Amino acid sequence: MLPLNHNLQKLFDTASKDERLGVGLMSGTSLDGLDIALCRFKGNGLATTFKLENFVTIPYPIDFKKEIQQVFAQKTVDLEKVVLLNEYIGTYHAELVLKALADWNIKPEDVDFIASHGQTIYHAPKRLHQKAGYPNATLQIGDGDHIAVKTGILTISDFRQKHLATGGEGAPLALYGDVILGSKKGENRILLNIGGIANLTYLPADGNYQNILCTDIGPGNTLIDAACRKYFDKPYDEDSKIAYSGKVNNSLLNALLSNSFFKEASPKTTGPEFFNLNFVADAQKRSDTLTISPEDLISTLSALTATSIAQFIEANLKVDALQVFLSGGGARNPFIAAQLKKDLPHAAIKNTDALGIDPDAKEAILFALLGNEALCGEPIKIGNNPAVLMGKFSFPG
Repeated sequence: MLPLNHNLQKLFDTASKDERLGVGLMSGTSLDGLDIALCRFKGNGLATTFKLENFVTIPYPIDFKKEIQQVFAQKTVDLEKVVLLNEYIGTYHAELVLKALADWNIKPEDVDFIASHGQTIYHAPKRLHQKAGYPNATLQIGDGDHIAVKTGILTISDFRQKHLATGGEGAPLALYGDVILGSKKGENRILLNIGGIANLTYLPADGNYQNILCTDIGPGNTLIDAACRKYFDKPYDEDSKIAYSGKVNNSLLNALLSNSFFKEASPKTTGPEFFNLNFVADAQKRSDTLTISPEDLISTLSALTATSIAQFIEANLKVDALQVFLSGGGARNPFIAAQLKKDLPHAAIKNTDALGIDPDAKEAILFALLGNEALCGEPIKIGNNPAVLMGKFSFPG
């Protein structure tokens, strides 16, 4: 019998270890920066235990954001730019990983794997693209081979394609990590992530996987951020200062909420390809609110995020003693958090740090966990969701 080549031998040895040190990378639709989570894992599946060793978000320079925005959530783009950014982002993310490890005094050779989400540039489920003969699709760039070679660390990337290949929409992948890290028998829990898009995982008290729901709900921060950039030259509404300086326009809010997306059955996915300023402008025309102040617009879009979440929960998850755990940038938005507590008076609402999970680091942690599962886990069947292990392996040499 021939011996394994050195890459496969190391892969086998890593998967066989009692514990693994992994780096999770998340770059979201908000384009704030790269979330880097250094996690230590033991076990796999429901027996997984983890410790967040270090976490940092390294902000993206303005010029880098502008480069990505040229190809982000647009049907027509410069193909050469997409190709160039695929290589460039992989290399740049590798540099940021090495910087973070150096700051933490961690040697790259002591890290077992990197799990990279990549940068989503277009999300196209069938229910949105509606092109006959074409399947669900999504595209994340930031090549894993470049990360592996530049860091010298085994890299697992491109997680969403396996989910698509087995019939899913490629999102939200939080389901698998939320079940492993967030379930507790006897408690009805919602893990609510408010990033660019708002999504949740409902974990029922009975522990029945058939009753778990994971779905996108609608806009998280994406509309607020886009309006802040356009009208205030700010990347986001820090501490909800703009939202609190305006007033919610109920005519516009109702027009926004009347969109058919909010009535569609779950699970469903969406993105900035759908929820963008054109979506807002259309609602403004229908509600005759084109002349409202930018402050009132930000206030109304913030209310849209909170109200759409609350209405979804009230309509679909009528259970007792519901606990809601917030993560993502929206968890730090006082306006949204306050509105959620007002609209969901019977739910206990807190951040995921109550579960021992840093709200800012949660998505990076979840991709590190998916990397750990790709190495040593087994597919878990959760309701109608694909039972799959996700991620493609890139060796450093």
